[in-house]
Amino acid sequence: MVDIKEIKSIELVPFTLMTSSISAIVALIYAILLLIALAVASVFVPTAGLALASLGLSLIVLYPIITFFVYVMTSFVTALIYNMLVSRLGGIKLGLEGDEVKNIPVVPFALILAGVMAVWAFIIGLVLAAIIVPFTTALSTLIPILSNIAANATNITPTTLPTGSAMGTGGVLLAILLIIGLPIFVFVAGFIGHALAAIFYNFIIPKVGGIRLMFAPTGTVQEITSIPVVAASLALASVALIFGIIQGIIGLINGVIAGSAGMAIASLVSNIILNFVGVFIMVAIITLIYNYLAPRIGGIQLGLK
Repeated sequence: MVDIKEIKSIELVPFTLMTSSISAIVALIYAILLLIALAVASVFVPTAGLALASLGLSLIVLYPIITFFVYVMTSFVTALIYNMLVSRLGGIKLGLEGDEVKNIPVVPFALILAGVMAVWAFIIGLVLAAIIVPFTTALSTLIPILSNIAANATNITPTTLPTGSAMGTGGVLLAILLIIGLPIFVFVAGFIGHALAAIFYNFIIPKVGGIRLMFAPTGTVQEITSIPVVAASLALASVALIFGIIQGIIGLINGVIAGSAGMAIASLVSNIILNFVGVFIMVAIITLIYNYLAPRIGGIQLGLK
């Protein structure tokens, strides 16, 4: 029997520590792979060998550290936004049968995640607007001065430069678009994308099996102590496979219309294979890291009701 559980809250510190640690380890793996690639490149370009080696070694040290601290900030804020929005939008709901996620109710899943994305878009829009408006305001005062200087020097009135008022107005309009339009666009796109992901998950899970989450009670919350690797990788890779098929079909249609049927078919096949294999490998790596870290630093803790 499927039991619907709602994620009412995310414990901030365990979530931040786990996601940041996983991201740092993944960044270290990327850096090692890049170092290997640079080492291979140095064979073909011996004169740049020392520079390439120095770059690779620097990345091994800096990339994981920078990634860790970036994710500390973004993960903490993301969980905080989620907790703030749950009372207004409702949380993610999981249809659990034992430890297996058998289905994901579509609207709650898409609504809360789109809401989190929209708040992030609003924050980013505010930051960009805070940069753009002073910049365009400063330009709006400089343009008339520069135009007068150019006119006096050449006796020709420049007509290609925008006026100062146009520059200032354009900056304000762009700021409004970033603060209002960007969150709306991100919310709509995020809702559609996450709704499709939940629909595809619910469609494919009876055939391949769902994600399994091993919970253990920790005070008033439930801690995810481990995530079976194959089940999670297969479930999410299967969802990605459906997205890959859709992307491939769209590319196939465009290719046939453009008269490149052979390349379109190759694109369809590559989209299908890369989406499935790429997501399977990435999810497997992340779940392996999670299962290694959980007993050592504690797993993600969720308030389930």
